[in-house]
Amino acid sequence: MRVKAGAASNVRITKRVCRPRYGPFALHTALDGPMPDAHGREEITVTNPANGEHVSTIVSASQEDVRSAVFSAHEVFKAGLWSRAPAAQRAAVLSNLARDLEERVPELAQVETMQTGRAIREMKAQLGRLPEWLDYYASVLRTHSGFVAPTQGPLLNYVQRIPLGVVAQITPFNHPLLIAVKKIAPALAAGNSVIVKPSELAPITVLEFAEMAIAAGVPAGALQVLPGYGRTVGKALVSDPAIRKVDITAGTDTGRAIGQIVGANLAHYTAELGGKAPIVVFGDADLPSAVNGAAFACLVASGQTCVSGTRLLVQDEVYDEFMDSFLKKVESITNRMGNPLNPKSTMGTVISHRQLQRIEGIVQRGVGTILAGGQRMTGTSPLDGYDFSQGAFFPPTVIADVPTEDDLWREEIFGPVVVVKRFSSEQEGIDLANGCKYGLGAGIWTQDLSRAHRVSALIQAGLVWVNTHHRNDPSSPWGGMKESGIGRENGLEAFEAYTQSKSTIVNIASAEETRSAQDWFAEEDDTEKRYG
Repeated sequence: MRVKAGAASNVRITKRVCRPRYGPFALHTALDGPMPDAHGREEITVTNPANGEHVSTIVSASQEDVRSAVFSAHEVFKAGLWSRAPAAQRAAVLSNLARDLEERVPELAQVETMQTGRAIREMKAQLGRLPEWLDYYASVLRTHSGFVAPTQGPLLNYVQRIPLGVVAQITPFNHPLLIAVKKIAPALAAGNSVIVKPSELAPITVLEFAEMAIAAGVPAGALQVLPGYGRTVGKALVSDPAIRKVDITAGTDTGRAIGQIVGANLAHYTAELGGKAPIVVFGDADLPSAVNGAAFACLVASGQTCVSGTRLLVQDEVYDEFMDSFLKKVESITNRMGNPLNPKSTMGTVISHRQLQRIEGIVQRGVGTILAGGQRMTGTSPLDGYDFSQGAFFPPTVIADVPTEDDLWREEIFGPVVVVKRFSSEQEGIDLANGCKYGLGAGIWTQDLSRAHRVSALIQAGLVWVNTHHRNDPSSPWGGMKESGIGRENGLEAFEAYTQSKSTIVNIASAEETRSAQDWFAEEDDTEKRYG
Protein backbone atom coordinates (compact mmCIF):
# COMPACT_ATOMS: atom_id res chain seq x y z
CA MET A 1 0.00 0.00 0.00
CA ARG A 2 0.99 3.64 -0.26
CA VAL A 3 1.41 5.21 3.14
CA LYS A 4 -0.25 8.58 3.38
CA ALA A 5 -0.54 10.87 6.36
CA GLY A 6 -3.25 13.15 7.56
CA ALA A 7 -2.61 16.88 7.64
CA ALA A 8 -1.92 16.84 11.36
CA SER A 9 0.35 13.82 11.52
CA ASN A 10 3.60 15.43 10.35
CA VAL A 11 4.34 12.26 8.37
CA ARG A 12 5.01 12.56 4.65
CA ILE A 13 5.54 9.13 3.17
CA THR A 14 4.34 8.48 -0.36
CA LYS A 15 6.67 5.71 -1.52
CA ARG A 16 5.26 2.21 -1.68
CA VAL A 17 7.26 0.28 0.89
CA CYS A 18 5.85 -3.20 0.30
CA ARG A 19 4.16 -5.11 -2.49
CA PRO A 20 0.39 -5.52 -2.65
CA ARG A 21 0.80 -9.32 -2.82
CA TYR A 22 3.21 -11.90 -1.46
CA GLY A 23 3.28 -15.67 -1.61
CA PRO A 24 5.37 -18.49 -0.18
CA PHE A 25 9.08 -17.83 -0.67
CA ALA A 26 10.36 -21.27 -1.57
CA LEU A 27 12.50 -22.99 -4.15
CA HIS A 28 9.48 -24.52 -5.90
CA THR A 29 7.63 -21.16 -6.09
CA ALA A 30 10.55 -19.22 -7.57
CA LEU A 31 8.80 -18.89 -10.94
CA ASP A 32 5.60 -17.48 -9.42
CA GLY A 33 7.05 -13.98 -9.55
CA PRO A 34 6.57 -11.03 -7.18
CA MET A 35 2.77 -10.97 -7.64
CA PRO A 36 1.76 -14.62 -7.19
CA ASP A 37 -1.66 -16.01 -8.02
CA ALA A 38 -3.42 -18.03 -5.35
CA HIS A 39 -3.79 -21.19 -7.48
CA GLY A 40 -6.38 -22.49 -5.02
CA ARG A 41 -4.41 -21.50 -1.93
CA GLU A 42 -5.97 -19.54 0.92
CA GLU A 43 -5.39 -15.78 0.95
CA ILE A 44 -4.72 -13.76 4.10
CA THR A 45 -5.25 -10.02 4.34
CA VAL A 46 -2.73 -8.06 6.39
CA THR A 47 -4.36 -4.92 7.78
CA ASN A 48 -2.95 -1.95 9.64
CA PRO A 49 -4.23 -2.16 13.25
CA ALA A 50 -3.96 1.63 13.57
CA ASN A 51 -6.56 2.36 10.89
CA GLY A 52 -7.89 -0.90 9.45
CA GLU A 53 -6.43 -0.19 6.02
CA HIS A 54 -5.26 -2.96 3.71
CA VAL A 55 -1.48 -3.40 3.75
CA SER A 56 -0.99 -6.47 1.59
CA THR A 57 -2.56 -9.77 0.54
CA ILE A 58 -0.60 -12.89 1.48
CA VAL A 59 -1.01 -16.15 -0.40
CA SER A 60 -0.81 -18.80 2.29
CA ALA A 61 1.29 -21.89 1.82
CA SER A 62 -0.62 -25.09 1.18
CA GLN A 63 0.08 -28.53 2.58
CA GLU A 64 1.79 -29.38 -0.69
CA ASP A 65 3.91 -26.25 -0.40
CA VAL A 66 5.11 -27.43 3.01
CA ARG A 67 6.04 -30.87 1.68
CA SER A 68 7.82 -29.37 -1.34
CA ALA A 69 9.71 -26.83 0.76
CA VAL A 70 10.93 -29.47 3.21
CA PHE A 71 11.96 -31.77 0.36
CA SER A 72 13.89 -29.07 -1.49
CA ALA A 73 15.50 -27.82 1.74
CA HIS A 74 16.69 -31.37 2.42
CA GLU A 75 18.03 -31.73 -1.12
CA VAL A 76 19.90 -28.43 -0.85
CA PHE A 77 21.32 -29.56 2.48
CA LYS A 78 22.51 -32.88 1.05
CA ALA A 79 24.05 -31.15 -1.97
CA GLY A 80 26.30 -29.20 0.41
CA LEU A 81 26.00 -25.83 -1.35
CA TRP A 82 25.56 -24.20 2.06
CA SER A 83 25.89 -26.99 4.62
CA ARG A 84 29.44 -27.86 3.51
CA ALA A 85 30.48 -24.41 2.33
CA PRO A 86 33.64 -23.15 4.09
CA ALA A 87 32.90 -21.25 7.27
CA ALA A 88 34.64 -18.18 5.82
CA GLN A 89 32.28 -18.23 2.85
CA ARG A 90 29.17 -18.43 5.01
CA ALA A 91 30.58 -15.63 7.20
CA ALA A 92 31.12 -13.40 4.17
CA VAL A 93 27.53 -13.93 3.03
CA LEU A 94 26.14 -13.06 6.47
CA SER A 95 28.31 -9.93 6.58
CA ASN A 96 27.06 -8.86 3.15
CA LEU A 97 23.49 -9.47 4.26
CA ALA A 98 24.08 -7.31 7.34
CA ARG A 99 25.20 -4.39 5.15
CA ASP A 100 22.18 -4.81 2.86
CA LEU A 101 19.87 -4.88 5.86
CA GLU A 102 21.38 -1.66 7.21
CA GLU A 103 20.43 0.14 4.02
CA ARG A 104 16.82 -1.03 4.17
CA VAL A 105 16.09 -0.35 7.84
CA PRO A 106 14.07 2.86 7.21
CA GLU A 107 11.62 1.25 4.79
CA LEU A 108 11.37 -2.04 6.70
CA ALA A 109 10.62 -0.06 9.87
CA GLN A 110 7.69 1.57 8.08
CA VAL A 111 6.40 -1.86 7.06
CA GLU A 112 6.70 -3.12 10.64
CA THR A 113 4.70 -0.13 11.87
CA MET A 114 2.01 -0.67 9.24
CA GLN A 115 1.56 -4.38 9.94
CA THR A 116 1.86 -4.24 13.76
CA GLY A 117 0.68 -0.72 14.66
CA ARG A 118 3.79 -0.13 16.76
CA ALA A 119 5.35 3.32 16.94
CA ILE A 120 7.82 4.08 14.16
CA ARG A 121 10.32 5.34 16.74
CA GLU A 122 10.40 1.88 18.29
CA MET A 123 10.69 0.06 15.00
CA LYS A 124 13.56 2.19 13.68
CA ALA A 125 15.49 1.71 16.92
CA GLN A 126 14.81 -2.03 16.99
CA LEU A 127 15.55 -2.80 13.35
CA GLY A 128 18.65 -0.62 13.42
CA ARG A 129 20.28 -3.20 15.67
CA LEU A 130 19.46 -6.30 13.63
CA PRO A 131 22.65 -6.27 11.52
CA GLU A 132 24.51 -6.89 14.79
CA TRP A 133 23.10 -10.44 14.92
CA LEU A 134 24.32 -11.23 11.42
CA ASP A 135 27.72 -9.70 12.15
CA TYR A 136 28.00 -11.58 15.45
CA TYR A 137 27.38 -15.00 13.92
CA ALA A 138 29.66 -14.16 11.00
CA SER A 139 32.34 -13.52 13.63
CA VAL A 140 31.50 -16.79 15.37
CA LEU A 141 32.09 -18.62 12.10
CA ARG A 142 35.46 -16.93 11.65
CA THR A 143 36.65 -17.79 15.15
CA HIS A 144 34.83 -20.96 16.22
CA SER A 145 36.95 -24.09 16.37
CA GLY A 146 36.63 -27.74 17.20
CA PHE A 147 38.80 -29.54 19.71
CA VAL A 148 40.86 -32.68 20.19
CA ALA A 149 39.57 -34.95 22.93
CA PRO A 150 42.16 -36.51 25.28
CA THR A 151 41.33 -40.05 24.20
CA GLN A 152 43.67 -42.73 25.61
CA GLY A 153 46.05 -44.66 23.44
CA PRO A 154 47.57 -43.94 20.00
CA LEU A 155 44.35 -42.27 18.81
CA LEU A 156 43.63 -38.81 17.45
CA ASN A 157 40.08 -37.88 18.42
CA TYR A 158 38.93 -34.60 16.88
CA VAL A 159 35.46 -33.18 17.54
CA GLN A 160 33.59 -30.88 15.17
CA ARG A 161 30.22 -29.14 15.23
CA ILE A 162 28.17 -29.96 12.14
CA PRO A 163 24.71 -28.71 11.09
CA LEU A 164 21.54 -30.57 12.00
CA GLY A 165 19.82 -30.51 8.61
CA VAL A 166 16.46 -28.90 7.85
CA VAL A 167 15.21 -26.74 10.70
CA ALA A 168 11.82 -25.05 11.20
CA GLN A 169 11.18 -21.75 12.93
CA ILE A 170 7.83 -20.33 14.07
CA THR A 171 7.96 -16.58 14.69
CA PRO A 172 5.40 -14.23 16.31
CA PHE A 173 3.77 -10.91 15.44
CA ASN A 174 5.17 -8.71 18.19
CA HIS A 175 8.74 -8.38 16.87
CA PRO A 176 8.36 -9.85 13.37
CA LEU A 177 11.80 -9.27 11.92
CA LEU A 178 13.79 -9.05 15.17
CA ILE A 179 12.81 -12.50 16.39
CA ALA A 180 13.14 -13.99 12.90
CA VAL A 181 16.69 -12.66 12.49
CA LYS A 182 17.61 -13.84 16.01
CA LYS A 183 16.69 -17.37 14.92
CA ILE A 184 17.76 -17.31 11.27
CA ALA A 185 21.27 -15.93 11.88
CA PRO A 186 22.64 -18.79 14.03
CA ALA A 187 20.75 -21.42 12.03
CA LEU A 188 22.25 -20.28 8.73
CA ALA A 189 25.65 -19.69 10.27
CA ALA A 190 25.71 -23.33 11.38
CA GLY A 191 24.98 -24.50 7.82
CA ASN A 192 21.38 -25.64 8.16
CA SER A 193 18.56 -25.29 5.65
CA VAL A 194 15.97 -23.04 7.29
CA ILE A 195 12.20 -22.83 6.83
CA VAL A 196 10.37 -20.02 8.63
CA LYS A 197 6.63 -19.80 9.31
CA PRO A 198 6.02 -16.15 10.29
CA SER A 199 2.91 -14.87 12.03
CA GLU A 200 -0.02 -14.53 9.66
CA LEU A 201 -0.60 -11.09 11.19
CA ALA A 202 2.83 -9.69 10.28
CA PRO A 203 4.73 -11.77 7.70
CA ILE A 204 5.87 -9.10 5.24
CA THR A 205 9.29 -8.12 6.60
CA VAL A 206 10.31 -11.76 7.04
CA LEU A 207 9.41 -12.44 3.40
CA GLU A 208 11.37 -9.35 2.31
CA PHE A 209 14.37 -10.46 4.40
CA ALA A 210 14.40 -13.90 2.77
CA GLU A 211 14.61 -12.28 -0.66
CA MET A 212 17.51 -10.14 0.60
CA ALA A 213 19.30 -13.23 1.93
CA ILE A 214 19.23 -15.00 -1.43
CA ALA A 215 20.43 -11.83 -3.16
CA ALA A 216 23.32 -11.63 -0.66
CA GLY A 217 24.51 -15.15 -1.49
CA VAL A 218 22.50 -17.66 0.55
CA PRO A 219 21.74 -20.48 -1.93
CA ALA A 220 18.14 -20.77 -3.12
CA GLY A 221 16.36 -23.31 -0.94
CA ALA A 222 18.61 -22.78 2.08
CA LEU A 223 16.19 -20.16 3.45
CA GLN A 224 12.48 -20.44 2.70
CA VAL A 225 9.47 -18.68 4.21
CA LEU A 226 6.00 -20.24 4.32
CA PRO A 227 3.31 -17.76 5.40
CA GLY A 228 0.04 -19.07 6.76
CA TYR A 229 -1.84 -20.03 9.89
CA GLY A 230 -0.20 -21.94 12.70
CA ARG A 231 -2.99 -24.52 12.90
CA THR A 232 -2.39 -25.58 9.27
CA VAL A 233 0.97 -24.50 7.86
CA GLY A 234 2.79 -24.42 11.19
CA LYS A 235 1.49 -27.81 12.28
CA ALA A 236 2.33 -29.45 8.96
CA LEU A 237 5.83 -28.00 9.04
CA VAL A 238 6.79 -29.07 12.56
CA SER A 239 5.20 -32.50 12.02
CA ASP A 240 7.40 -33.44 9.07
CA PRO A 241 9.90 -36.09 10.23
CA ALA A 242 12.62 -34.54 8.05
CA ILE A 243 12.67 -31.49 10.33
CA ARG A 244 15.59 -31.92 12.71
CA LYS A 245 14.98 -28.92 14.94
CA VAL A 246 12.04 -26.68 15.74
CA ASP A 247 12.56 -23.22 17.23
CA ILE A 248 9.49 -21.22 18.26
CA THR A 249 8.45 -18.07 20.04
CA ALA A 250 4.86 -18.47 21.15
CA GLY A 251 2.50 -18.85 24.08
CA THR A 252 3.07 -21.62 26.60
CA ASP A 253 0.07 -23.70 25.49
CA THR A 254 1.28 -23.60 21.89
CA GLY A 255 4.77 -24.51 23.08
CA ARG A 256 3.46 -27.60 24.84
CA ALA A 257 1.43 -28.73 21.82
CA ILE A 258 4.34 -28.33 19.42
CA GLY A 259 6.72 -29.94 21.92
CA GLN A 260 4.66 -33.13 21.83
CA ILE A 261 4.97 -33.28 18.05
CA VAL A 262 8.69 -32.51 18.05
CA GLY A 263 9.33 -35.06 20.79
CA ALA A 264 7.61 -37.79 18.81
CA ASN A 265 9.98 -37.07 15.92
CA LEU A 266 13.03 -37.05 18.26
CA ALA A 267 13.99 -33.61 16.93
CA HIS A 268 15.75 -30.79 18.76
CA TYR A 269 13.55 -28.10 20.30
CA THR A 270 13.94 -24.51 21.47
CA ALA A 271 10.91 -22.64 22.79
CA GLU A 272 10.72 -19.06 24.06
CA LEU A 273 7.28 -18.93 25.61
CA GLY A 274 5.17 -16.75 27.89
CA GLY A 275 6.28 -14.35 30.58
CA LYS A 276 4.99 -12.20 33.43
CA ALA A 277 8.07 -10.20 34.37
CA PRO A 278 8.28 -8.66 37.85
CA ILE A 279 9.86 -5.23 38.28
CA VAL A 280 11.09 -4.99 41.89
CA VAL A 281 11.75 -1.44 43.12
CA PHE A 282 13.56 -1.32 46.46
CA GLY A 283 13.51 1.60 48.84
CA ASP A 284 17.10 2.57 48.04
CA ALA A 285 16.53 2.80 44.28
CA ASP A 286 17.17 6.02 42.39
CA LEU A 287 13.49 6.83 41.88
CA PRO A 288 13.68 8.97 38.72
CA SER A 289 15.66 6.22 37.01
CA ALA A 290 13.34 3.53 38.37
CA VAL A 291 10.23 5.38 37.17
CA ASN A 292 11.65 5.82 33.68
CA GLY A 293 12.92 2.25 33.59
CA ALA A 294 9.63 0.81 34.81
CA ALA A 295 7.69 2.80 32.21
CA PHE A 296 9.92 1.39 29.48
CA ALA A 297 9.69 -2.14 30.88
CA CYS A 298 5.91 -2.05 31.16
CA LEU A 299 4.87 -0.10 28.07
CA VAL A 300 7.37 -0.47 25.24
CA ALA A 301 5.80 -2.33 22.30
CA SER A 302 2.41 -1.58 23.90
CA GLY A 303 3.23 -4.26 26.47
CA GLN A 304 3.39 -6.93 23.76
CA THR A 305 6.66 -8.57 24.71
CA CYS A 306 7.31 -11.74 26.69
CA VAL A 307 9.57 -9.78 29.06
CA SER A 308 7.14 -6.90 29.53
CA GLY A 309 7.16 -5.65 33.14
CA THR A 310 3.61 -6.61 33.95
CA ARG A 311 4.01 -6.92 37.76
CA LEU A 312 5.37 -3.80 39.42
CA LEU A 313 6.48 -4.42 43.02
CA VAL A 314 7.43 -1.35 45.06
CA GLN A 315 8.80 -1.32 48.60
CA ASP A 316 6.60 0.37 51.23
CA GLU A 317 8.95 3.21 52.11
CA VAL A 318 8.95 4.65 48.56
CA TYR A 319 5.61 3.35 47.27
CA ASP A 320 3.68 6.62 47.43
CA GLU A 321 6.47 8.75 46.00
CA PHE A 322 7.19 6.23 43.25
CA MET A 323 3.55 5.82 42.26
CA ASP A 324 2.98 9.57 42.12
CA SER A 325 5.83 9.95 39.63
CA PHE A 326 4.97 6.76 37.74
CA LEU A 327 1.35 7.78 37.17
CA LYS A 328 2.48 11.21 35.94
CA LYS A 329 4.80 9.42 33.50
CA VAL A 330 1.94 7.20 32.34
CA GLU A 331 -0.26 10.26 31.80
CA SER A 332 2.48 11.93 29.75
CA ILE A 333 2.90 8.84 27.59
CA THR A 334 -0.85 8.61 27.00
CA ASN A 335 -1.12 12.27 26.03
CA ARG A 336 1.64 11.87 23.45
CA MET A 337 0.16 8.86 21.67
CA GLY A 338 -0.86 9.50 18.08
CA ASN A 339 -0.34 8.23 14.55
CA PRO A 340 2.16 5.36 14.93
CA LEU A 341 3.99 6.70 11.87
CA ASN A 342 4.57 9.98 13.66
CA PRO A 343 8.13 9.90 15.09
CA LYS A 344 6.89 11.85 18.14
CA SER A 345 4.23 9.27 19.02
CA THR A 346 5.11 7.43 22.24
CA MET A 347 3.15 4.20 21.83
CA GLY A 348 1.20 2.42 19.13
CA THR A 349 -1.70 0.00 19.01
CA VAL A 350 -2.09 -3.60 20.08
CA ILE A 351 -1.99 -6.06 17.21
CA SER A 352 -5.71 -6.34 16.42
CA HIS A 353 -9.24 -5.44 17.45
CA ARG A 354 -9.65 -9.00 18.67
CA GLN A 355 -6.74 -8.54 21.06
CA LEU A 356 -8.09 -5.12 22.04
CA GLN A 357 -11.42 -6.68 23.04
CA ARG A 358 -9.64 -9.44 24.97
CA ILE A 359 -7.54 -6.94 26.96
CA GLU A 360 -10.49 -4.70 27.72
CA GLY A 361 -12.56 -7.69 28.81
CA ILE A 362 -9.91 -8.82 31.29
CA VAL A 363 -9.35 -5.32 32.67
CA GLN A 364 -13.04 -4.46 33.01
CA ARG A 365 -14.00 -7.46 35.17
CA GLY A 366 -13.99 -5.27 38.26
CA VAL A 367 -10.89 -6.83 39.84
CA GLY A 368 -8.54 -4.37 41.56
CA THR A 369 -8.48 -0.59 41.41
CA ILE A 370 -7.77 1.00 38.03
CA LEU A 371 -5.39 3.93 38.59
CA ALA A 372 -4.90 4.83 34.91
CA GLY A 373 -6.32 3.77 31.56
CA GLY A 374 -8.56 0.73 31.48
CA GLN A 375 -10.66 1.41 28.36
CA ARG A 376 -9.99 1.51 24.64
CA MET A 377 -9.07 4.90 23.26
CA THR A 378 -11.48 6.97 21.18
CA GLY A 379 -11.52 10.59 20.10
CA THR A 380 -8.51 12.41 18.68
CA SER A 381 -4.88 12.63 19.71
CA PRO A 382 -3.67 15.79 21.50
CA LEU A 383 -0.35 15.16 19.75
CA ASP A 384 -1.39 15.17 16.10
CA GLY A 385 -5.17 14.91 15.86
CA TYR A 386 -5.10 11.23 14.92
CA ASP A 387 -8.50 9.50 15.22
CA PHE A 388 -8.02 6.73 17.79
CA SER A 389 -11.39 5.18 16.99
CA GLN A 390 -9.94 3.93 13.68
CA GLY A 391 -7.57 1.53 15.36
CA ALA A 392 -6.82 -0.91 18.18
CA PHE A 393 -5.52 1.68 20.65
CA PHE A 394 -5.42 0.79 24.33
CA PRO A 395 -3.86 3.24 26.79
CA PRO A 396 -1.21 2.51 29.42
CA THR A 397 -3.19 0.89 32.21
CA VAL A 398 -2.19 0.61 35.86
CA ILE A 399 -4.16 -1.50 38.34
CA ALA A 400 -3.62 -1.82 42.09
CA ASP A 401 -5.11 -4.17 44.72
CA VAL A 402 -5.11 -7.23 42.45
CA PRO A 403 -5.14 -10.58 44.30
CA THR A 404 -2.19 -12.79 43.47
CA GLU A 405 -4.54 -15.61 42.49
CA ASP A 406 -6.27 -13.51 39.80
CA ASP A 407 -5.52 -13.82 36.08
CA LEU A 408 -4.31 -10.23 35.98
CA TRP A 409 -1.47 -11.30 38.26
CA ARG A 410 -0.94 -14.83 36.98
CA GLU A 411 -1.54 -14.79 33.21
CA GLU A 412 0.11 -13.04 30.28
CA ILE A 413 -2.19 -10.21 29.09
CA PHE A 414 0.02 -9.09 26.18
CA GLY A 415 -0.98 -5.46 26.30
CA PRO A 416 -0.02 -2.22 28.11
CA VAL A 417 -1.42 -3.41 31.43
CA VAL A 418 0.60 -3.46 34.66
CA VAL A 419 -0.50 -4.54 38.13
CA VAL A 420 1.08 -2.78 41.11
CA LYS A 421 1.71 -4.18 44.58
CA ARG A 422 3.65 -2.98 47.59
CA PHE A 423 5.96 -5.11 49.71
CA SER A 424 7.82 -4.60 52.97
CA SER A 425 10.88 -6.85 53.34
CA GLU A 426 13.42 -8.01 50.78
CA GLN A 427 12.24 -11.59 51.16
CA GLU A 428 8.63 -10.61 50.55
CA GLY A 429 9.68 -8.85 47.34
CA ILE A 430 11.53 -11.96 46.19
CA ASP A 431 8.58 -14.21 47.06
CA LEU A 432 6.15 -12.00 45.14
CA ALA A 433 8.49 -11.87 42.15
CA ASN A 434 8.80 -15.66 42.11
CA GLY A 435 5.12 -16.27 42.81
CA CYS A 436 4.33 -16.97 39.17
CA LYS A 437 4.49 -19.93 36.82
CA TYR A 438 6.61 -17.97 34.34
CA GLY A 439 10.32 -17.18 34.57
CA LEU A 440 11.56 -15.37 31.48
CA GLY A 441 12.60 -11.86 32.54
CA ALA A 442 12.76 -9.74 35.70
CA GLY A 443 13.99 -6.31 36.71
CA ILE A 444 15.52 -5.08 39.98
CA TRP A 445 16.01 -1.45 40.97
CA THR A 446 18.43 -0.80 43.84
CA GLN A 447 21.62 1.13 44.54
CA ASP A 448 22.80 -1.50 47.02
CA LEU A 449 25.41 -3.58 45.18
CA SER A 450 25.18 -6.52 47.57
CA ARG A 451 21.39 -6.59 47.32
CA ALA A 452 21.55 -6.43 43.52
CA HIS A 453 23.65 -9.59 43.32
CA ARG A 454 21.87 -11.33 46.19
CA VAL A 455 18.37 -10.80 44.85
CA SER A 456 19.35 -11.49 41.24
CA ALA A 457 20.62 -14.91 42.29
CA LEU A 458 17.30 -15.73 43.94
CA ILE A 459 14.97 -14.51 41.19
CA GLN A 460 13.67 -17.44 39.14
CA ALA A 461 14.13 -16.01 35.67
CA GLY A 462 16.45 -16.65 32.77
CA LEU A 463 17.08 -12.91 32.36
CA VAL A 464 17.52 -10.50 35.26
CA TRP A 465 18.21 -6.83 34.64
CA VAL A 466 19.53 -4.58 37.40
CA ASN A 467 18.77 -0.85 37.09
CA THR A 468 17.72 -1.33 33.46
CA HIS A 469 15.34 -3.49 31.46
CA HIS A 470 14.99 -5.35 28.16
CA ARG A 471 18.64 -4.95 27.22
CA ASN A 472 19.49 -7.45 24.51
CA ASP A 473 22.65 -8.37 22.64
CA PRO A 474 23.50 -11.09 20.12
CA SER A 475 26.15 -12.40 22.53
CA SER A 476 23.83 -12.62 25.55
CA PRO A 477 21.77 -15.83 26.04
CA TRP A 478 18.01 -15.23 26.02
CA GLY A 479 15.49 -17.72 27.39
CA GLY A 480 13.35 -18.67 30.35
CA MET A 481 12.85 -20.90 33.33
CA LYS A 482 9.74 -22.71 34.53
CA GLU A 483 6.87 -22.39 32.00
CA SER A 484 8.66 -19.73 29.98
CA GLY A 485 10.33 -22.26 27.74
CA ILE A 486 13.40 -24.38 27.11
CA GLY A 487 16.66 -23.63 25.35
CA ARG A 488 18.23 -20.26 24.60
CA GLU A 489 18.45 -17.76 21.78
CA ASN A 490 21.58 -15.66 21.17
CA GLY A 491 25.23 -16.31 21.88
CA LEU A 492 27.32 -19.41 21.35
CA GLU A 493 24.57 -21.39 23.06
CA ALA A 494 22.18 -20.72 20.17
CA PHE A 495 24.84 -21.49 17.56
CA GLU A 496 25.67 -24.82 19.18
CA ALA A 497 21.97 -25.64 19.54
CA TYR A 498 21.78 -25.53 15.73
CA THR A 499 24.64 -28.01 15.47
CA GLN A 500 25.56 -31.46 16.70
CA SER A 501 28.94 -32.79 17.66
CA LYS A 502 30.73 -35.26 15.43
CA SER A 503 33.63 -37.21 16.92
CA THR A 504 36.20 -38.70 14.54
CA ILE A 505 38.71 -41.15 16.06
CA VAL A 506 41.80 -41.93 13.98
CA ASN A 507 44.23 -44.73 14.85
CA ILE A 508 47.73 -43.28 14.48
CA ALA A 509 49.64 -46.40 15.50
CA SER A 510 51.97 -48.05 12.99
CA ALA A 511 50.68 -50.92 10.88
CA GLU A 512 52.82 -53.40 12.87
CA GLU A 513 51.45 -52.17 16.20
CA THR A 514 47.91 -52.17 14.84
CA ARG A 515 48.18 -55.78 13.66
CA SER A 516 49.35 -56.82 17.07
CA ALA A 517 47.10 -54.78 19.28
CA GLN A 518 43.81 -54.90 17.41
CA ASP A 519 43.38 -58.51 16.40
CA TRP A 520 40.76 -59.32 19.00
CA PHE A 521 40.26 -62.85 17.67
CA ALA A 522 43.93 -63.75 17.25
CA GLU A 523 44.76 -67.44 17.67
CA GLU A 524 47.16 -68.50 20.42
CA ASP A 525 47.57 -64.97 21.69
CA ASP A 526 46.97 -64.47 25.40
CA THR A 527 47.91 -60.77 25.40
CA GLU A 528 45.31 -58.57 26.99
CA LYS A 529 43.46 -56.60 24.33
CA ARG A 530 41.80 -53.23 24.67
CA TYR A 531 38.03 -53.18 24.57
CA GLY A 532 36.67 -49.72 23.70
